[in-house]
Amino acid sequence: MLASSIGKCFFYPALFIAAVASTGCNGNNAVTNSSDTAQAKSAADSTTYLSQPLVTNMYIADPSAHVFNGTVYIYPSHDTDTGAPEKDDGSHFDMRDYHIYSMDSIPGPAIDHGVALDIKNIPWAKRQLWAPDAAFKEGTYYLYFPVKDKQDVFRIGVATGSSPISPFKAQPNPIEGSFSIDPAVFMDDDNNAYMYFGGIWGGQLQRWQSGKYDSTAGQEPTDTNADALTAKVAKMSKDMLHFDGPVRDVVIVDENGKPLKAGDHNRRFFEASWMHKYNGKYYFSYSTGDTHNICYAIGDNPYGPFTYKGIILYPVQGWTNHESIISFKGKWYIFYHDTQLSGKTHLRNVKVAELHYNPDGTIVPVRTYTGGK
Repeated sequence: MLASSIGKCFFYPALFIAAVASTGCNGNNAVTNSSDTAQAKSAADSTTYLSQPLVTNMYIADPSAHVFNGTVYIYPSHDTDTGAPEKDDGSHFDMRDYHIYSMDSIPGPAIDHGVALDIKNIPWAKRQLWAPDAAFKEGTYYLYFPVKDKQDVFRIGVATGSSPISPFKAQPNPIEGSFSIDPAVFMDDDNNAYMYFGGIWGGQLQRWQSGKYDSTAGQEPTDTNADALTAKVAKMSKDMLHFDGPVRDVVIVDENGKPLKAGDHNRRFFEASWMHKYNGKYYFSYSTGDTHNICYAIGDNPYGPFTYKGIILYPVQGWTNHESIISFKGKWYIFYHDTQLSGKTHLRNVKVAELHYNPDGTIVPVRTYTGGK
């Protein structure tokens, strides 16, 4: 999850019509001053949204949704306004804790279960507790999180708990061999787990191209005809606390089997990995970042390669987006975020929409709102 210094709202024509948007939020980290309220009201007045925010008393984003014991649990990041200026490195996203939410039905209320993990309780962490994910195996729940270490380098940590809402206790060190952001842990049918991760620009993925951290690396390859930077995948150990084997590239190819190129910003990977399985196929989804699409590619195994298939979610209001996809009570859903409540790129709210598949296994693209400027 990353934002750019372009701090403006993107409005995309929509196919779906929904109820008129709400005008603000109340409570912790809510809209509090007149200029913020005016921005939120302006966005609401000019836009009709497919879905409404699940939480309105604080700003949350990057929703990782899972179904545990017949209940939907949402593991989001927690946005706060630190007053830092917006930069391409995402330094104004200085999140410090995680709240976990549960839903018994969709639609339905999202229940806040309080702080599950605070940055002050992660021994090796310095700042920026970004988009997390969760997993369950053999009686233990795992919360995976990216955060910058004392050297200001993003690593991925893991915390454990006895319930989906815990609170979670962080391991004393990051996962060995981990780097960058946006961990997404996929549990396959054979009970093997895989972590997908990475994000360019502020996510620092481009700084690891040589295998060692290089703080001087640019945001993306300068040669637009070079292969695009890829997300990463690693098989998890049986105890879910380590990588079991090498970190591999998640290669996305076009219809001719050729890797996507760095200049193909409408399709290339930027951040926000997610994996789900549908009819025996592996669906790798991700954000294109500066072009604001949530796209997907399909493969025959967890490592890929994955053939690009199209857009799942068109651009939302705001700069970033970050998805998760689940099956719940016989239907498929996509969780995402936008900036309906605040009108600001770094103060986001989480939403959910139903997802549909075509007979050939492709996904019907979702347009989440209409209006704007």
